[in-house]
Amino acid sequence: MPSIAPARLPKWERPNKTNEKLDWADIKVIDLSHYDEPGEKQRLAEDLRDAVHKTGFFSITGTGFTQEEVERQYDIGQAYFNLPIEEKGDPKYRCDFAKGNYFGYRAANEKKIMGTEVLDNVESVNIPKFIPSNRDEPFQPFLQQYRSGIEDFSRRSLEIAAKVFTLFSIILELPEDYFSKQHLYDDPSEDHLRYMIYRPRSEEDDAKVQNTWSRAHTDFGSLTLLWSQDVAGLQLKTPAGEWKYVPPVDNGIICNVGDTLDFWSAGYLKSTIHRVVRPPADQAHIHRLGLFYFVRPGNEVDIKPAPSPLLKRLGLVREDAENARPVRGLEYVRERVKNYHNHNDYADMKGKKFKVGNLEIEDEAA
Repeated sequence: MPSIAPARLPKWERPNKTNEKLDWADIKVIDLSHYDEPGEKQRLAEDLRDAVHKTGFFSITGTGFTQEEVERQYDIGQAYFNLPIEEKGDPKYRCDFAKGNYFGYRAANEKKIMGTEVLDNVESVNIPKFIPSNRDEPFQPFLQQYRSGIEDFSRRSLEIAAKVFTLFSIILELPEDYFSKQHLYDDPSEDHLRYMIYRPRSEEDDAKVQNTWSRAHTDFGSLTLLWSQDVAGLQLKTPAGEWKYVPPVDNGIICNVGDTLDFWSAGYLKSTIHRVVRPPADQAHIHRLGLFYFVRPGNEVDIKPAPSPLLKRLGLVREDAENARPVRGLEYVRERVKNYHNHNDYADMKGKKFKVGNLEIEDEAA
């Protein structure tokens, strides 16, 4: 029988930041608080250009979300992951990786990694957009009582993403709504809000898998929003091939470009390789709870290089680009999820390619 949530959820306590000296990446911070003022979008776009062209990672502040609103989502995520496995792991509410469907619950400790006996330690639940076409997608009963707050947070997350998409459009000299109209909330897509938690492993087991908590990868969709995570562990790979830690940004959101935006921009906007590793010693015992919004292109949107004057001047758009077989948003994301997750052993995939139509990505690049 499903659990009845308490009237007041236990409060999530934000972990202390690490005291260890780590090799932090230099992440551009974009303050959106003046976004609607005259000329501000153009200034922000110029400020952002170098970051998205070189590393694909940046942070945003001034988003309009209060700390109380963000921490309420962490409260919900923490309570959800504290449910008994027989409740949250009910097959009716699980991700169906055989169909490439990432909506629903993904359990930890069910897949081996890197060819060892060590088990994957990440647990997550992906909540689709609150639109009619998703009415039959998995949505665990425990979460139903918090639906209005979750839906409000979900919708406002995409509103923030739309501002970022406007900046990308300006960078590529496109109409300001070029990318945002490919990602409308009411259009069917694979967008989802995610609660995710990494369960600590022993130092011995982590050593067997090179301290890997999430193997090196690029994100499948267009843009990822990660509410700033104080437990160190997320690393990006720099253009020089170095791994650097992504720093926390108080009251901020870490953003990174995904594969489909990389394809749209013919590689100008970088879908950067990143990973999660065992946290430093003063944080390695913490259950690392995260809050995300993953933006995917509309299901019927064609993913092909945009008609950008900048990309044409740089010679990045091939002459035959318009003639390539169309690859729709749903087709690409579902096939990518299936390729990545529909197996029982996260073995090393270095050098293997994933391809749909003329879109190709290297699954495991480090």
